[in-house]
Amino acid sequence: MLQGKQLILATKPFAKEDRTKSWILTLSTLFILIGLLVGTVYNFHWALKLMCSVLAGLVIVRMFVIYHDHQHKAILDKSPVANFIFTIFGFYVLAPTGIWSASHDYHHKNNSKLFSASIGSYPIYTKQKFDKLSKGEQRHYLFIRHPLTILFGYFFTFMYGMCIKSMINRFSKNVDSLIALILHIAYQVAVFYFLGWQTWILLCAIPHFISGAMGSYLFYAQHNFPTVTFVGNEEWTYEGAALDSSSYMKLNPFMHWITANIGYHHIHHMNSRIPFYRLPEVWEGIPEMRTAKTTSLNPKDIAACLNLKVWDFEKQKMVGV
Repeated sequence: MLQGKQLILATKPFAKEDRTKSWILTLSTLFILIGLLVGTVYNFHWALKLMCSVLAGLVIVRMFVIYHDHQHKAILDKSPVANFIFTIFGFYVLAPTGIWSASHDYHHKNNSKLFSASIGSYPIYTKQKFDKLSKGEQRHYLFIRHPLTILFGYFFTFMYGMCIKSMINRFSKNVDSLIALILHIAYQVAVFYFLGWQTWILLCAIPHFISGAMGSYLFYAQHNFPTVTFVGNEEWTYEGAALDSSSYMKLNPFMHWITANIGYHHIHHMNSRIPFYRLPEVWEGIPEMRTAKTTSLNPKDIAACLNLKVWDFEKQKMVGV
């Protein structure tokens, strides 16, 4: 049985992209997304427009995960064309490359640590710390982790968290967050003004709402599930954080496609340089990876994840309040 750093070393052969495949999957996803967005405007029936709108929201999630892989330098690294495409996409989804890379890299280096900043992740307080907070601080903490906050992730996770908050914290380093907000709002105003409110709902509101909600929940559930483990900073190990604090999300083939295999999240945390399309290879090739802690999009599993609020040291698990 492979353990510890041996597992990380075992994943290295998979951390090599097929450049042609990376381009094919990236461009095909982008063209599907553009086609669906066009379909929300030009179509034979309102029901088909609505279907295109919903599917566009789902495909944005797939494109985002591909974008996320590029930021990890797992695919299409050092390609000027890819950099241009993904920079524009980052503006489109309100996750500009500057703040996304910085916050997400911090998340990978500190995932599962109890006593680190909640940069790039949902905050985790111990039960003891939560009980010592003022009522206002408790409400703020619970608001961040509230199901409705996650549902409206487009506003709270992306518009506020990625853009507005990053500018407030350090404007000089996050000018691209301002650019993202300006471009994002400008294109929506233009759609509303020139094409009308109905087209705005189908072309803008529904796709961004769906992708924002789904993206926020996926990120939440991949590190906030009933069997998750958190440790002190001294006990923390990179491989331990991958196996004990990152989930494997059981999904059907369609949802694995929509999420670009991000359900294999424990493998991604073991080695973020593995391209998304090779994660199933690791699952099949390294038996130890199939012992992962799991969750799913089953309503019962979703409810179980959303009910978790604080880490209980005595019970060594996440609990409600």
